[in-house]
Amino acid sequence: MRKLFIPLVAVAALAVGAAPATPASTATATVQIKRSSFVPRIVTIKTGDSVKWVNADTQNHQVVSNNGSFVSPILGPGHSYSHRFNAAGTYRYHDGLNASVTGTIKVTGPPPAVTIGASLPIIVYGQQVSLSGTASSGNANEKVTIYQQPYPQTSFAELTTVLTTTNGAWNLVLTPSPKILTQYQAKWNGRTSVNVGVQVRPRIRLGYRNGRFTTIVQSAVSHARRSVVAQRFSRFGQWVTLKKVRLGGKSSAVFRLTLPKGKSRIRVAMSVNQAGAGYLDGYSPTITVRRR
Repeated sequence: MRKLFIPLVAVAALAVGAAPATPASTATATVQIKRSSFVPRIVTIKTGDSVKWVNADTQNHQVVSNNGSFVSPILGPGHSYSHRFNAAGTYRYHDGLNASVTGTIKVTGPPPAVTIGASLPIIVYGQQVSLSGTASSGNANEKVTIYQQPYPQTSFAELTTVLTTTNGAWNLVLTPSPKILTQYQAKWNGRTSVNVGVQVRPRIRLGYRNGRFTTIVQSAVSHARRSVVAQRFSRFGQWVTLKKVRLGGKSSAVFRLTLPKGKSRIRVAMSVNQAGAGYLDGYSPTITVRRR
């Protein structure tokens, strides 16, 4: 009787061939946030990878994409924020609390069929903002449909349709401007862009006359009986709270402050809890008061 002989190498090859395919792994790159820089300032990753920002400073920081595709909460010392990049491209961002600190994420891979970006990812209530992008065909007169999802809606609804121009570019000025946190996306030729968000701060006005301060908070909702705080900029470079002020029925208040002699820089601030769901914290413009 002849024995059947199968080389061990062949058996091993069959076993390897029968093994299930391993899905492509993703990676996470880490960026440290310091007072004057993101380290490293430029990061290159692949489509599907993530970036994790870690606040390695003693001050608060906020990661804000220039086109609104990602925005972190305010990060205290030691806190972190992660975002996954599912579309190729170059993503520039900055520190929302110090715009001079900037960084760049370069994502390699196939380009998306249609892109979208916001001119301002964070606006003050009533401030104008525009959306723009390109269709990968590069042709003019292509129809791009824009969808929106205002907070607290759970799904997108059609907003309008725009036509592309030279090189497939499109642009839309949002009129009226977003009144609350709103997500946007573009659809073209059966393809959908990534989502971008426009976050909204309440508009806070501050005036001073004859020893009295006047403030009013404006947004799409009433802020009656909510609270703001009056703050003074200290010589140590920090905003120090002087007084808590309760707003009246017209979301406004009149108050006085006890200030030291000399020049004082004053502002009114509203926390995110007082601003309400769908809004960021807000700040009035700074005014200078001189006391003799």
